Amino acid sequence: MTGRDGGADLHPIGNMPVVILVRPQLADNIGAVARAMANGGLYHLRLVAPRDGWPQERAWRNASGADRLLDDLTLHDNVADATADLHHVFATCPRPRHIVKPVMTARGAAAEMREICARGLRVGLLFGPERAGLDNDDMAACDALIRYPLNPEFMSLNLAQAVMVMAYEWWSTIDTTPPKVLMTNETQVATKGKLDNFLTHLVDQLDACGFLRNAPKRPGMVRNIRHLFQRGEVTEQELRTLHGIVTELALGRRLRGRLEKD
Repeated sequence: MTGRDGGADLHPIGNMPVVILVRPQLADNIGAVARAMANGGLYHLRLVAPRDGWPQERAWRNASGADRLLDDLTLHDNVADATADLHHVFATCPRPRHIVKPVMTARGAAAEMREICARGLRVGLLFGPERAGLDNDDMAACDALIRYPLNPEFMSLNLAQAVMVMAYEWWSTIDTTPPKVLMTNETQVATKGKLDNFLTHLVDQLDACGFLRNAPKRPGMVRNIRHLFQRGEVTEQELRTLHGIVTELALGRRLRGRLEKD
């Protein structure tokens, strides 16, 4: 009995890698792994000989709504059983020693897994127990090893973090989010025409208040002001605010009788 509330409406998205946790030690970590997998669009989870048995209530409490991944996971006695129906198996390994196998970065492995899955083949991702990691017998069942290019002076990741890195890289192989966007909310980027209209308004008032009274320097000063506003994507709302500022400054001069006479 888990006492779950159903969680998010998660489901498999096409052919994807199977995440295999070998001898996981803590239910909290298993739940956190499910959460990380759901973030990266991974669904299939297998446990090999979990130390404290299965199911464990704490896993669902720590999954933050990724309940279905835990509901549908499968249990296996050993790595051979957990990988028997797979075509390729990758293993995360921070310190591969005395092993002759390809070693890939997380990004490189994600791209290769995506290509393998696109051909209809099944892929597994092996993660070792929290304290000791995978042993040599575990890695013997794998086609390639994955080593994260992190700070060589400190490469300590917990189990969920290690899974999150691969989940993120897997999702990134098909993600089309642009590297940079301007969040405009309910406004939009102003056209050059609207920006030029504001700059005309601004320069007119700068002339009126005497800021541009140095005739020899005036062209350069106006040019610099234009460069300032042309550097970025000014929104229409920002232009309306700036128009209002300039208008109120001009009105303030008139009210105080400081408007220069022609």
